[in-house]
Amino acid sequence: MTAMTSIFDTDEARWAAVQPRDRDADGQFYYSVRSTGVYCRPSCPSRAALRANVAFHASCADAEAAGFRACRRCRPAEPPLAQRQAAAVAQACRLIDEAEETPDLDSLAQAVGMSRFHFHRMFKTHTGITPKAYASARRTARLQQGLAVATSVTDALYEAGFGSSGRFYEASSGALGMTPGRYRTGGQGETIRFAVAGCSLGAILVASTARGICAILIGDEPEPLVRDLHERFPQAELVGAEPDFERTVAQVVGFVEAPRLGLDLPLDVRGTAFQRRVWEALRAIPAGATVSYSELAERLGMPAAARAVAGACAANPVAVAIPCHRVVRLDGALSGYRWGIERKRTLLDREAAS
Repeated sequence: MTAMTSIFDTDEARWAAVQPRDRDADGQFYYSVRSTGVYCRPSCPSRAALRANVAFHASCADAEAAGFRACRRCRPAEPPLAQRQAAAVAQACRLIDEAEETPDLDSLAQAVGMSRFHFHRMFKTHTGITPKAYASARRTARLQQGLAVATSVTDALYEAGFGSSGRFYEASSGALGMTPGRYRTGGQGETIRFAVAGCSLGAILVASTARGICAILIGDEPEPLVRDLHERFPQAELVGAEPDFERTVAQVVGFVEAPRLGLDLPLDVRGTAFQRRVWEALRAIPAGATVSYSELAERLGMPAAARAVAGACAANPVAVAIPCHRVVRLDGALSGYRWGIERKRTLLDREAAS
């Protein structure tokens, strides 16, 4: 048997990895079972073998040269299961992206060689959303791009893959944050009230449409925050310094300074289906508590999507109202806060104290 240079460099270490079906050992070595005549990867879910019947091999070729055949369950000569599933999800996503009309679930499952039920469950595990929700999000993304160049909203709608206008318009505000016509023109015709105030974290800008808060931005100086808002909605009518709205800003500032007060304001934020799902999960984290990106991914039923969860946190347009500051690294360290690590630390310290 060829020598293996890894932490699994003894038969005792290899056997210790096989017993708990350690996925980290996959690819490091393979084991064969004399009584069955097959060889497996360490994580194989098959019935546990007796140690006396087990031998170890550096590669599939070594195991086959010794007269063993590949296990049909773990398929050791093929890429690992997670990698195969990720490839199947990627293939399904490409089919959805490239199709003029969204493929149905049966067609997608057949294309990747899975049953309808298994494909649906596997897709949701890897992406955090269903194939239908992914297709809807992709159509919305295409619509967002098309609205900027199409001659009319209707042209953009049909080119994006929406079969009818009625069903889309029912959900358009949630997807775009405003009507398609206003989104197409950078918020033209939309009135956005805003105000900038000072707080212990620096400058804070709060902006709202008639439906709810659309932006809470934090920075060192007011001017960059106003520019940021204008870039988000370049054609909207921005109205500042209204006494009534300044009371809303005072609520936000009060929450920043004293988290125990709570913050219950309507929101009007746009994002993909996946982003909105992550944002809802963030709002369920109580003040004073933290979770890691991987823990949040687990809660959403997508343990392999910690990086995508982090991306959704970074895309959050409303600081503190959607508390992405309550998500930390697995070791508890602070990272990845759009408005600065020190501000994140301050918010968490205040919430823990209260």
